[in-house]
Amino acid sequence: MKAATREFLKQRFTEYYHKGNLSPPPSLEQREWGFMFFDADYPEIRMRRHMGFGERKELLDYIRAMVPAHAYYSSAYYGAPSAGTMAEKKWSGADLIFDLDADHIIRADYGTMLARVKEETEKLITMLTDELGFASRGISVVFSGGRGYHIHIRDPLVRIWGSPERRELVDYVCGTGLDPSLVLSGAMDENAGWGMRFVHTIRDYVSWLRSMDPQEAQARLTQIEGIGEKSAQAFLARIQALPADMSAEQVGRLLGTKVLSAEMEEKGELWNRIRSRAALADEPVTTDTKRLIRMPTSLHGGSGFRVTPLSVSELSSFDPLTDAVIFGTREVQVDATRAVVMPMFGSTYAIVRGENRVPEALAVFLCCRGLAELSGGSAHAA
Repeated sequence: MKAATREFLKQRFTEYYHKGNLSPPPSLEQREWGFMFFDADYPEIRMRRHMGFGERKELLDYIRAMVPAHAYYSSAYYGAPSAGTMAEKKWSGADLIFDLDADHIIRADYGTMLARVKEETEKLITMLTDELGFASRGISVVFSGGRGYHIHIRDPLVRIWGSPERRELVDYVCGTGLDPSLVLSGAMDENAGWGMRFVHTIRDYVSWLRSMDPQEAQARLTQIEGIGEKSAQAFLARIQALPADMSAEQVGRLLGTKVLSAEMEEKGELWNRIRSRAALADEPVTTDTKRLIRMPTSLHGGSGFRVTPLSVSELSSFDPLTDAVIFGTREVQVDATRAVVMPMFGSTYAIVRGENRVPEALAVFLCCRGLAELSGGSAHAA
């Protein structure tokens, strides 16, 4: 990143941090803090961490004076958060955090990635409230400012959980290690939980096979390792006799067949369909009891977008490409390193390689992402 570009970004971030409404997390004096700055090596990642602040004003004065590119705080609560080693910090608990990042879910254009990860976030919230008993008022949703969302749960009852308890929870929402045969072997509610997901997924899978020409369906099944023509024919004959709304008991018996057992082991069509019903959270983030997470209301140095806190009810109408955009529409000239199509402010901008005049918010985004440098001819660099 050129010095002029770095200075342009720092000026814009300075403007926001002096005018924006910054909201530190609860119990900020028990948190460890970490920052990355617009220094000469930026955007190389060099974090200054093991920092602590005794009160809100001290933290905000530091942010406004230093103007970080990225601001993080610990999900953990410590007795001595600024201590230099983890053992000396005196851990006393941690918020429960879920991280949903589009990079782990889909590869597509930015707008599509944001829409897809929002769907996963809504799916996870439904699991947490409808299946796991968390109250929606106790769930804080945060747009990360980049390509995803963070979910924070600060319930004192879960704060003291260690990694094993958190692992069980994230395994549930991600569907990791669940055995469909065991889930369907006992009494279950077909309208809730993984029992419902397995039943509906296998119904859909069977319907998909039955919709094919018999020879096409047989050819599809014989592509599965270990499935020959006889096994495929026997399975197809068996499912033809089943009703479309087969019961959980009938689904459970199908799971014992050679075809479905192979489909699950091979991570084939059926496995992919079941996986699509999980909430695709980043599992290591949830199990980490000492994680640093982005500070809501700060700016994301990789986009210039606001790390935006939301209530559960606000998520459905939230549009990050409008609602998390802080900077304005005055024109700035940038030199793009490649052609980019980028939605923002409800419009779509086609950026060509080379010189472009774009709204300031888009210029900040492109420069933060390393897709452009501030042009020497820009009249609005200051």
